[in-house]
Amino acid sequence: MIHKYKLGGYNVLLDVNSGGVHLVDDLTYDLLDNVEPPFQKECPGEVVKKLSKSYKDDDIRECYEEIVSLYNDGILFSEDDYEKFALSAVASPVKAMCLHISHDCNLRCKYCFASTGDFGQGRKLMDFETGKRAIDFLIEKSADRYFLELDFFGGEPSMNFDAVKQIVEYARSQEGPHNKKFRFTITTNGIHLTDDMIDFINKEMYNVVLSIDGRKEVNDRMRVRADGSGSYDTITKNFKRLVDKRPKDRDWYVRGTYTKYNLDFSNDVMHLYDLGFDQISVEPVMADASEPYAITEAELPAIFSEYEVLSQKIAKIRKEGKFINFFHFMLDLDQGPCAIKRLRGCGCGNEYVAVTPDGDIYPCHQFVGIKDYKMGNLYEGTFDLDMKNDFAHAHVYTKPECKKCWAKFYCSGGCNANNYMYAGDIHNAHKLSCQIQKKRLECAILMKAVELMDTAE
Repeated sequence: MIHKYKLGGYNVLLDVNSGGVHLVDDLTYDLLDNVEPPFQKECPGEVVKKLSKSYKDDDIRECYEEIVSLYNDGILFSEDDYEKFALSAVASPVKAMCLHISHDCNLRCKYCFASTGDFGQGRKLMDFETGKRAIDFLIEKSADRYFLELDFFGGEPSMNFDAVKQIVEYARSQEGPHNKKFRFTITTNGIHLTDDMIDFINKEMYNVVLSIDGRKEVNDRMRVRADGSGSYDTITKNFKRLVDKRPKDRDWYVRGTYTKYNLDFSNDVMHLYDLGFDQISVEPVMADASEPYAITEAELPAIFSEYEVLSQKIAKIRKEGKFINFFHFMLDLDQGPCAIKRLRGCGCGNEYVAVTPDGDIYPCHQFVGIKDYKMGNLYEGTFDLDMKNDFAHAHVYTKPECKKCWAKFYCSGGCNANNYMYAGDIHNAHKLSCQIQKKRLECAILMKAVELMDTAE
């Protein structure tokens, strides 16, 4: 399988199964519209005749021979060697957890998938006993995994920060006895961050996700306090303090959401960059089409154009020798993730689970509150291994649309929660998400290929 497209004045050719990327001339690009395996010894006469209106016959035949040579060398139209890994996929140890330390929030974001923080389950905070049981559960289910990931999530975790500290302390006390190493993450809206919280976060948290949507008018339209006032001024001040004090070896990024109201979101990315934030993620809202802010098929042309604009802006910054990292343009064309990671993505419901303040276990934070996807409860000692096994086998080869898609090894079948909520089944592709993802990938692939080409020169 190959995928080819035109972008930024380049002809891009992707060999899907090998991951090889080629920047090709017009003749090669057009010729590949007319030939495919199994190849004949010579270029078919009807193909030469068709293309001879634009190219010389000898050039067409020579280009055809080069394509056949690349095919024989396994560089183009390469075989799919990944399906055998999919067929042997088994359930894995649980190595990551999203700990819902707070089902309450000090913001009332209008697009919040978590019902403004309580996931439709009522406002509550996790106590230490539940957190302790969650740590014990993760250690028990992790088998021989050494590194364990735990994300403090909400709602807003800072509203229950004493419990965060207690749980971190307990987890650290269990590392030696169980030969484990915890890597903590916290996701925060920044409203309640104090200097003490910032110091603790910068000491203990391996990664920090800082939620802000971009420009003041964009952020304050959607990310409002309970009284309806904006949050921008407070959170930018607090986030700057956190980032300025953060050790260089600790990860962090600012994460925003764009809606129908800011389809010029490249300006939000640049605004965040100008504020001093050079690790940035801005993602599309996923919501019912009836919501006034929802993104629908009608917005896709504008979104596609904006990703092209954003890629050009980022490329310009990098050519000036400056650093900026946009999460959705991160791509490794050399090796990338391991085979299983390419096939089933984040590990939702298999390697990764979420735990609520009541001790309920779900496949991930986006499934919380969906009764059919409750996997168990810490206090009841239950954990649905059949459901876990189902998620272990939810990969690109069990998703019909994904199996034949050129982007499958980059998106790994998409988000299972979005597939369920907007396409009715974790095995059905959510087409709106897919189309946006594929455009981002096309931009990212070209950016990386051009960077590599410029470096080689």
